[in-house]
Amino acid sequence: MTKLKLFIKKYVPGIVWISLIRIYNLTNLRALYNLYLIKKAPKRHQKALEIVRRKDKVKVAFFLIHESVWKYDVLFDLMLQHPRFEPQIFICPAVNFGMENMLFEMNKSFETFTKKGYNVIRTYDNNTGEYLDVKKTFFPDIVFFTNPYEGLQDYRYYIKQFSRTLTCYVPYAIMMVNYDFTYNLHFHNLIWKIFCETPFHKEMSVQKQKNKGQNNIVTGYPGFDKLLINRKPNNDIWKNKNSPLKKIIWAPHHSMTDYNKVSNFLEYYNVFLELADNYRDQIQFAFKPHHLLRVKLENEYWGKEKTDIYYNKWENLTNGQCENGEYIDLFLTSDALIHDCGSFMAEYLITGKPSLFMIRNESVMQYWNTFGNKAIESHYQSRNKKQLIDFIENVVLNENDWMKTERNNFVQNILIPKNKLTASENILDYLGNEIFQ
Repeated sequence: MTKLKLFIKKYVPGIVWISLIRIYNLTNLRALYNLYLIKKAPKRHQKALEIVRRKDKVKVAFFLIHESVWKYDVLFDLMLQHPRFEPQIFICPAVNFGMENMLFEMNKSFETFTKKGYNVIRTYDNNTGEYLDVKKTFFPDIVFFTNPYEGLQDYRYYIKQFSRTLTCYVPYAIMMVNYDFTYNLHFHNLIWKIFCETPFHKEMSVQKQKNKGQNNIVTGYPGFDKLLINRKPNNDIWKNKNSPLKKIIWAPHHSMTDYNKVSNFLEYYNVFLELADNYRDQIQFAFKPHHLLRVKLENEYWGKEKTDIYYNKWENLTNGQCENGEYIDLFLTSDALIHDCGSFMAEYLITGKPSLFMIRNESVMQYWNTFGNKAIESHYQSRNKKQLIDFIENVVLNENDWMKTERNNFVQNILIPKNKLTASENILDYLGNEIFQ
């Protein structure tokens, strides 16, 4: 359908094209077509499954967009070791913030995953301007997506191009909020299997998805796996290696004026530089912003020059640093997290370390889902600078961590799978049972 629209657009005058789009939207044809695709999806998946079951080797494509939300390391490694899976990582373009940002993210992911020893393939050639047709070059039997949003990634790598393929998804973050878009996009209803985090998330998908969550399988969250199995984290991630200084991560979100306006960044960006200076003999800070924060600061709030100056300040601090990539070692070697980012709320609790959630205003507390309410109850909370400093001095420096037992109960009773396997092992077992038995 997308290819057809692009073809027609080439030969139709602009004013006619706009009129056609308006008619298409007014007649509700778009909604009817999407409902048709959702209704057809189970039969198409069943047919694809029957074809895959007859194969000796199963090709699995992993579509990577932003390295910071990649949750498939352990699953990918398990598939590499499996005699019948052939996994391959494809770096796909993020197109929602322009060509410069697209190339930056693709190059960053390529360099990071190459250093990790993975054979990764770019889907865009900057020299020729050509996009790789994964269906014709790799012929995937299964596709794993890392993001559900249409328009964020190039349409060639969106789920609508793979309606006759077994498609899978692990949420890029544990969903804490009660927004419909976290459960009921066309993506969620078109995909073959969603490997979801907890029974709470399964129940929410049953309530919100058009297909009543029939494609959701509770496996636990793969984002926890490396935090649980990494017994020897790399302390060299910190600027001051083997230092007695306490290590605090500050992770601000990007939603400053959109959605629930959860980000405190504009109110606290100078405060944290002051804290780094005031506690330079006691604490080293890691500035770990959401990957979209810099893009928004450059394009919507500050401009590139001011944004570069601010980020460079963190790089140049003797007891500070800026982190933009993976964060497993950073989490495991830290002493505490300060943040307003829902996606980190459950992940950091796995470490057993104290975490402070900064509440910008009380309206933020109205948006949590059932799981999010339980997670926020396991956090320290701040609503002003005084409470922020109190957490730093009493909980981190003086180690008066009075919420430790409550956090551990939340982790053991809700976050970790009851069968004692990792989430990635559960996903691989499920696929093996569906395909090979």
